[in-house]
Amino acid sequence: MNLQPQLIIDASYFAAAFLFIYGLKRMSSPVTARSGIVVAGVGMLVATLASFLYVFGVNEAAQPHLTTNIILAATALGVGTLWAWWSGKRVAMTAMPQMVALYNGMGGGAAAAIAAVELLRTSATHTTIPLIVTIVGALIGSVSLSGSLIAWAKLDGKINGTWRVKGQQVINGALFLLTLGLGLFIVFAEHGHASPQVVAVFFGLALIFGVLMTMPIGGADMPVVISLYNAFTGLAVGFEGYVLQNPALMIAGMVVGSAGTLLTLLMAKAMNRSVSNVIFSNFGATGDESQGEIKGTMKAAEAGDAAVNMRYASKVIFAPGYGLAVAQAQHKLFEFVKLLTDAGVEVKFAIHPVAGRMPGHMNVLLAEAGVPYDMIYDLEDINEEFKEADVAVVIGANDTVNPAARTNKSSPIYGMPILNVDQARQVYVIKRGQGKGYSGVENELFFADNTSMVYGDAQKVMVAMIQAVKQLEGGH
Repeated sequence: MNLQPQLIIDASYFAAAFLFIYGLKRMSSPVTARSGIVVAGVGMLVATLASFLYVFGVNEAAQPHLTTNIILAATALGVGTLWAWWSGKRVAMTAMPQMVALYNGMGGGAAAAIAAVELLRTSATHTTIPLIVTIVGALIGSVSLSGSLIAWAKLDGKINGTWRVKGQQVINGALFLLTLGLGLFIVFAEHGHASPQVVAVFFGLALIFGVLMTMPIGGADMPVVISLYNAFTGLAVGFEGYVLQNPALMIAGMVVGSAGTLLTLLMAKAMNRSVSNVIFSNFGATGDESQGEIKGTMKAAEAGDAAVNMRYASKVIFAPGYGLAVAQAQHKLFEFVKLLTDAGVEVKFAIHPVAGRMPGHMNVLLAEAGVPYDMIYDLEDINEEFKEADVAVVIGANDTVNPAARTNKSSPIYGMPILNVDQARQVYVIKRGQGKGYSGVENELFFADNTSMVYGDAQKVMVAMIQAVKQLEGGH
């Protein structure tokens, strides 16, 4: 390869790596997160465009394929860009978790495709270490692809419930060992020059394993699953970057892999469970038979009465959940919050780490509605304030506010950190019905003496609350 194009490529990859890391750093704060995403996106654009510079240094033997490769690469880039722009613009905020799962699966699939090309290149000279890395990247990328697609289908309602058979873990373990064994056969017996049929069987088994590993996992664990597959995709990309000796892919893969791993551990900790427990347990398979009898009764309240109570409160804390996203009520919620703050009420938002269906889902939802960042607090920063609150309002949340996790040792969610909404003087739960959360566990909060249920779609309830406060102010 000519020196000048190679120098530009190396400089571009260095710049892309810096932009990846700097962008990730800015994503750590809600104030700078948007610009951090733009910075990291610019880094990816630089790395992508730099790859086209390889055409200026190809040898003469590769010239016959040069035009075809450029056309294919440019076409793929154009189609992918247009489709991503179109789908990103039209996707609803409620469907953002599904979109993240889908895009994450595409990243894993891309890494697996790179591995497939390397394994099927008969002209390549394969050595043991790069071959092992290729196989590992292929396995992880394939699992991430099929597993993320199942996660997407579950989140989008195309697959309901879980699929479990007797001896599921044994079947999954045997399939994994078989896939790994075939990968080792390709490395040591075939020295990387396996037949296309053998390579196809390897990838087929890996894809099936991803499906079987994800199908038994309940909906309550989807935030952890999405984060885990995100880490898988990063690792796969990093491994294939090593095989291709591409610094941008290696650094991007390591950054995504490490960030995804840390986030996965954080999500699991927020549910008081280990990652292995999420993947291999049957959590959520049954109802709450072991929870014991719940004392008390559910008490209904009108939206207008609850709104008036909040209008004359000193401090109100909102705890949003996925029901807020389903109802697309974030804008009406903030409109109501502004009425309260104008009346001198102190208002804060409490966010549980696994609220919604993906990490940070509620933060993004509230930011879209224009809620100031200084009104939004994480669990550990606000939990002690609930005992000082006159009113706590739960909107579409369930398991993340269930006191059984703190007090009932017989409950399946015992030990899971929760928002202490039950410690407020008055609790209002805005909910469409009396259904249970993703875990299938009855919520003891709903039966507490200081809790009232405001039944209805969250957006319609917020509209009623806004009207009640406005009529009250007009009456004055």
